[in-house]
Order: sequence, then structure tokens, then C-alpha cells
Amino acid sequence: MLPPGLQKIFTENPKPSPGFPDDARAWDGVAPKLAEEGWRVLVPYLRGYGATRFLAAETPRSGEQAALGADLLALMDALDIRQAMLAGYDWGGRAACVVAALWPERVRGLVSANGYNIQDIAGSLRPAAPEQEARHWYQWYLQTDRGAAGLAQNRRPFCELLWRMWSPSMAFTAQEYAETAASFDNPDFVAVAVHSYRHRHRAVAG
Repeated sequence: MLPPGLQKIFTENPKPSPGFPDDARAWDGVAPKLAEEGWRVLVPYLRGYGATRFLAAETPRSGEQAALGADLLALMDALDIRQAMLAGYDWGGRAACVVAALWPERVRGLVSANGYNIQDIAGSLRPAAPEQEARHWYQWYLQTDRGAAGLAQNRRPFCELLWRMWSPSMAFTAQEYAETAASFDNPDFVAVAVHSYRHRHRAVAG
């Protein structure tokens, strides 16, 4: 059984867990190689991305790390996967780290591209260096009603801007971006993303 109110969508062989603003296609260049080596590769779409849907209107559109970890564990339970090698980065890496920390008996190994990826919510109000604060402009933007409305109105150009700012040397075509950006059309994408960034900075309860 999946968590109440949540339908989980994933891809299997080929196409580990993505981040913001990205989706399962980020693993297109890696997963096929793992499958060729005999691994069974499952790449879950995070809640609020792609074809995922909440089954109940009253289910909170939470993007907090506990929810992401619970989704991953529920997927493993639903597929009767007693133990797995987990891999991910950013949001997906956070889900993998949460499962590895709380249910280590379910994890054969962990590959976390961002290192230790569990957020220190209690320490989130400590200011960072000015340069780091500037790099997080989008997180401060999403703390506001204007930011939430801006992401809703401009989700594709907003996310493309982040791609280009963070990876200026990465060459991607309009078609390649469009294939991933389709995931951002999910009706709950904005709510989940906004909640995630507000929760990590203690602006909402959770």
C-alpha cells in the first residue's frame, strides 16, 4: 500500500531519484548502463512531478524531507523490495538519506551525490555567507506570495533560468529541456515546491 492519498509513479529499466527543478530524466545517461550490468533500476518521480497525483484533495501538498523519505519507503514496501541500493541527489538524494538513516536495515548501500543530504531544520535560521545567501535567491523568492504566484505563472522559464545559472556550460537543447519541463506541469508541482522551501526555513509547520 502507498501512503494514504498518494499515487506513486516510477520508471523501470532503464530510466536513482531527481531534484529541483529536474525529474527522472536526469538519470537517462546513467540508468541504462546500470541496467546493462544487471541491476534492476527504478527511478521514482517525486511527489508533485510528472504523472504523480495525490488521491485525496485534503492530503497536504508537503514537500518536507520526511514526506519524501516516507514516499520512497512506501514504494519499496509496495513493490516488496526488502533491501535496495539507493542513489540520488538534491531532493531525491534527501529521500534516500532519510530512508538510510531511519531504516538502515532496508538499505544495501547509499550513493548521495550531494553528500549528507538531510536538512538541519533546527539550524536553518543561522545566516550563511552573503555569497551563499545570494545563490539561494529563489528560496527567498518562494517564501513570498509573489514568488509562489511567479512560479505558478512562469514555471517553465523559471526552472530553465535555474538550469542555466547553475550549469552555464551544460549544453542542452530546447527539446531536451521540454522533455523534463513537462514534469513541472503537474498540478501540485508549485504547492509541493513552495512548501519544501518554506518548511526548510521554518516558515511553515511540519
